[in-house]
Amino acid sequence: MRKYIEILFNRRMLIVFIMGFASGLPLALTGSTLKARLTDAGLDLKTVSFFSLVGLPYVWKLLWSPFFDRYAPFFGRRRGWLVITQVLLIASLIAMAFVNPATEIALVATVAIAIAFFSASQDIVIDAYRREILPDVELAWGNSLAVNGYRVAMLISGGLALVLADHINWTNTYLVMAACVGIGLLTSFLAEEPKVEGARPRSIVEAYAEPLKELFTRRGALWILLFIFLYKLGDAMALENTMFFYKKYLMFSNEEVGAIVKLFGFWGVIAGGLAGSIVVIRIGLFKSLFVFGVCQILCILGFAWLATMGHSTAALAAVVLAENLTVGMSTSAYVTYISTQTNKHFTASQYALLSSITGLPRVIFGSLTGWLASQIGWQMFFVFCALIAVPALVMIPYLHRLSEANRDHGVTTPEALS
Repeated sequence: MRKYIEILFNRRMLIVFIMGFASGLPLALTGSTLKARLTDAGLDLKTVSFFSLVGLPYVWKLLWSPFFDRYAPFFGRRRGWLVITQVLLIASLIAMAFVNPATEIALVATVAIAIAFFSASQDIVIDAYRREILPDVELAWGNSLAVNGYRVAMLISGGLALVLADHINWTNTYLVMAACVGIGLLTSFLAEEPKVEGARPRSIVEAYAEPLKELFTRRGALWILLFIFLYKLGDAMALENTMFFYKKYLMFSNEEVGAIVKLFGFWGVIAGGLAGSIVVIRIGLFKSLFVFGVCQILCILGFAWLATMGHSTAALAAVVLAENLTVGMSTSAYVTYISTQTNKHFTASQYALLSSITGLPRVIFGSLTGWLASQIGWQMFFVFCALIAVPALVMIPYLHRLSEANRDHGVTTPEALS
């Protein structure tokens, strides 16, 4: 226990928590919060749901991630790119504050894509930084705190932002969110640069080719990628249009949703993230992935139950608490699994590839979720999302065997995590 406390409170943990916060803040501002703003502007469900496509940079970030492995600007390869992307992100959020969704919908989409691009670029560097700065024995705790920081930021940009919007309008809300990104920028200035053995790629061609070559020569590489795609598929689809579900179907106000998400979601995500890391260390990574996956399915079914309850504050609070608790646990184990599959010689490129696959369900299927829910009803929609989460759980025993077989590829084995 003393060892765990020492790990939890070292300087690296504070840095990865704050960087997790910086990473999570922009997502809702181009996702659920932006959709709430569009809903308030009078746009219909199909138009609002198609705004899921502005998240494409999160999926395609692997296309430019090798640049972050190859080139090193001022302050170092990781810190330098962090400063650049965060400054551009702040500028984009300020621009979003002053556009009008009711009359400038094309401009809103353009600025939203810019925010997503700079946010995805920041994520590439943050993920690489965290993988390089943390020893293997600290991965579970570090990823847990990063997830906590990420989710806390999403509660601020997805919960507190709604409360602020009802009191200080959307323009000032986005300006406040832009100021919050400054916390990550300050941390980037003060953090240390990771020390990684081996030179960076000698050319941009090598920066593109070598990470892919190393990854796809592993045993079962395609199964690893398929699992990463499937594990959060049902969860991502279920949560994509919850804001519209809360506001238009259950008839909650911005302030009601924001207050419940802030109060119950905050404690759920903190408890879930920390519990996730403890369980991973105690019972192992792959058992944790299975247990948390089952919890994730039950949580999705909780939304189906909520659809039958109507405007019930208590029911909404219970589902929000359960969702944040289970997502905190499952994401902690999920991100740790992705980290273990990343070779430190190609951190930015491989992590970007693997993590971009996690965004595919939200972006590709997210734009269709509004249509699907309108066709089959919200209750059956959530049941469907729960069912499509099952196949990933069946794959987990095979993935465990693959991790042992791929030791020579820089894969971190489960034993190294404890």
